[in-house]
Amino acid sequence: MRKKIHVAVVFNEPTVETEEGRKYISESGRLEASASHAEVVSSLPSNAVDMSEVGVLEERAHVEEALKKAGFRTSMFNVNGDVKRLIRFLEDKDPDLVFNLCESVGNDAAHEMHVAGIYELLEVPYTGAPAFALGTCLNKVRTKEILSHHKLPTPKFAVFKNANEVSAEDLRLEFPVIVKPSREDASVGIEEASVVDNESALKKRVRYIFQNFDQPALVEEFIEGRELNVGILGNRRPIVLPVSEIDFSKMPANLVKIVTYNAKWMKGTDEYAGTVGVCPAELSPEVEKKVKDLALKAYKLMGLRDYGRVDIRLTKNNSPFILEANPNPDISDDAGFARSARAYGLSFEDTITKIVEYALERRP
Repeated sequence: MRKKIHVAVVFNEPTVETEEGRKYISESGRLEASASHAEVVSSLPSNAVDMSEVGVLEERAHVEEALKKAGFRTSMFNVNGDVKRLIRFLEDKDPDLVFNLCESVGNDAAHEMHVAGIYELLEVPYTGAPAFALGTCLNKVRTKEILSHHKLPTPKFAVFKNANEVSAEDLRLEFPVIVKPSREDASVGIEEASVVDNESALKKRVRYIFQNFDQPALVEEFIEGRELNVGILGNRRPIVLPVSEIDFSKMPANLVKIVTYNAKWMKGTDEYAGTVGVCPAELSPEVEKKVKDLALKAYKLMGLRDYGRVDIRLTKNNSPFILEANPNPDISDDAGFARSARAYGLSFEDTITKIVEYALERRP
């Protein structure tokens, strides 16, 4: 009988610093079935937790269950901020493959690429994008520079290291603009106040980014229109999944139609309720082809691997602009990527199995 393939699901459980020391988000390491994200952190200090990181607790459970159903032998490993433990685990257990769900270490997203680098140095096959692509895509400015150099449309942009640099006269962008942290993902730092229409508000927001995230602010021309997500699966012959759209029709009229941090992660907010994923999006065949072709070019250009998502804004004239290329997007059973895969005809178990198979092709 053939030995079962051993897949190690590696993640980093988010923690917070309290007066009693470092605490896990939940005692069990999982979100309680009866508790929403907001309820889980209700007793914690304001802004103590990045809820985009808490999502990995649900994601890892979904992935493990799908792997077991598909017949793989699985183990779970929580990096817990200690990369030396990770190295010992990989050396001792010698898994055939790592299903990489580690998005940060020590609450720092920049370390996502470093963990992938450890896999590479130890020659352990792993799912998803390589270290270089993870680092490049986290840097929104570098991503836009690469896209622009290769003539792929992305909103016009500028970068500011402090508010004193901001001058509407020198900006060379048309208001309204949207202001984002330049090195964060998962909509971290994006709020209703991120979209501004004058120099004074722009300076205020740039100052906010620098003070709260200690990094330059990325300022883009705001694209009025529809927001699309294009999931892509595979490597040699990538599958472009049906295009998904963020339906803003239930968004209160006083709110800007963007996907904020609240919209992605904070259940119970108006933004969360007002941003519903719909797949497949209603697009003409010509526009659909244009959007898919553009997303696939970005996927390949940015070095995404196994699975990824490209976010696009579509103007009222149906001109697409790439917002971001997202390596290793949320692969939870109820997340947008899985929804697009189901629209293509793949069950969640099928999707996870395919990702594993793509990664195993790289095994020596």
